[in-house]
Amino acid sequence: MITLGVDPGTALLGYGLVRGDDDPALITYGVVETTKSEAMPARLQRLYDAVWELIREHEPDVLAIEQLFFSRNVTTALAVGQARGVVLLAAAQHGMDVFEYKPSEVKQTISGYGNADKPQMQEMVRITLGLPEIPRPDDAADALAVALCHVQMSRLSRRFGVSGR
Repeated sequence: MITLGVDPGTALLGYGLVRGDDDPALITYGVVETTKSEAMPARLQRLYDAVWELIREHEPDVLAIEQLFFSRNVTTALAVGQARGVVLLAAAQHGMDVFEYKPSEVKQTISGYGNADKPQMQEMVRITLGLPEIPRPDDAADALAVALCHVQMSRLSRRFGVSGR
């Protein structure tokens, strides 16, 4: 199984691809960057095109994406929602199954603690994937955490017949 994890955002959209069901291995990770000087439609087009190309190139089986949580900053929440929309559209157009996880679910699954901080999460991603250093930037590490969360949740589902999705 190949899982594409996405940490949505309009300035930086993090992505991470992992292969495997029981012992996940890193395929690639990174970010798609847009600038505030670009009009929002152009930014969304760039994000869509980049995700479309990742899906075309790596042929992931599933997309794992963080659920939108309500932010105090409504403008930021709306922008993240727009980024999520273009990612979900690209996945749907490729016929991919999509799994959404709350930030606390990702933290609980990866670190064993639903309120883990960013450095704890990044270190667990590094250890789980056997990497020499923490993936940078943070958005890429967050996307890998979402992908690893899905791998672990899928493993639980197969072993115990548990399905929360």
